[in-house]
Amino acid sequence: MHVPVFKGEGVIEFEDRPVPAIKGSTDILVRVKLCGLCGTDLNILSVPPAHKATLNIILGHEATGTVEKTGEEVKELKEGDKVVIAPRITCSQCNYCVKGIENQCENYRTMGTTIDGALAPYAVAPEKNLFRISDRVSDDDSVFFEPLSCVVGSTVRAPLEAGGSVAVIGAGPIGLLFAQTYRALGAGKVIVCDNSDHRRAFAKNADVGTVLNANMDDLPEAVKEITGLGADLVVDAVGNQMATAIELARRAGQIILFGLRPHEETSISQYTITRNDLTVVGSFVGLNPFEKTIEFLEKGIVKPSEFISHRVGLLDLPEALTYMHSGEAVKVVVET
Repeated sequence: MHVPVFKGEGVIEFEDRPVPAIKGSTDILVRVKLCGLCGTDLNILSVPPAHKATLNIILGHEATGTVEKTGEEVKELKEGDKVVIAPRITCSQCNYCVKGIENQCENYRTMGTTIDGALAPYAVAPEKNLFRISDRVSDDDSVFFEPLSCVVGSTVRAPLEAGGSVAVIGAGPIGLLFAQTYRALGAGKVIVCDNSDHRRAFAKNADVGTVLNANMDDLPEAVKEITGLGADLVVDAVGNQMATAIELARRAGQIILFGLRPHEETSISQYTITRNDLTVVGSFVGLNPFEKTIEFLEKGIVKPSEFISHRVGLLDLPEALTYMHSGEAVKVVVET
């Protein structure tokens, strides 16, 4: 395989690597069809990095493909099955795994971050991290399985009453997925806010709801005018917008903090959270949302392929990363 390898300090280099071997009895070799790029990949390649990754690994953690070969103890999947990958491999033994909180595993490994990922023609993963998905679901939709599962897992933490209002800060892929998912779950009004002209235009074309300029002078007043009191639920899909989220939420509303910006600090008024009786929820990758995500995709409840803005081949990965850094891209998928 001629694949991109992470060398540190924002550098990737293409190398020839052998097709990965099945080592564990429950491992599966997957022929990767598509792999999505996301903000985590950009964070890994930032200088200094905003997300740690192991040197000399293959990046990529959002993938769909078909089963090529199975280990001797694989029970549910067979050659030719169409699958999607949950890239976070938990240990099942640490304190959090034993408590059933596997998304907080103390010994996790992640494809594309700590071990080889899926920006390659082939990848290996344990059977427990692969999920069969219907051939009726297009590759363009199924490649969104991993980010969509994170969103679906978050909505469980902050359920919305039918007809309720949602404000999403950030019109990147995750923000758009939140908007589409909450709309599918019965939101009456969905508002998406972003400071990028390009992303706002894309969001308007995708028809995910009302689109506002996050740089406008009185964003809270604009949201209040649309919703009446303020949003029932606000999602920070960026990672540093908690202060704005507090301003956009109505009293006794909910806030989901989803985006990750480890190097940024913001000043928050705890008084407002207490006085306005707000519920603030942090949500990290979701707790076992995989079956529900498969259901959403197979029933066509969501159609995330609408958010693909660029499609490139594996050798064009550097160009695709340039699109993402410049803000020209919304969602990039790589054909491996």
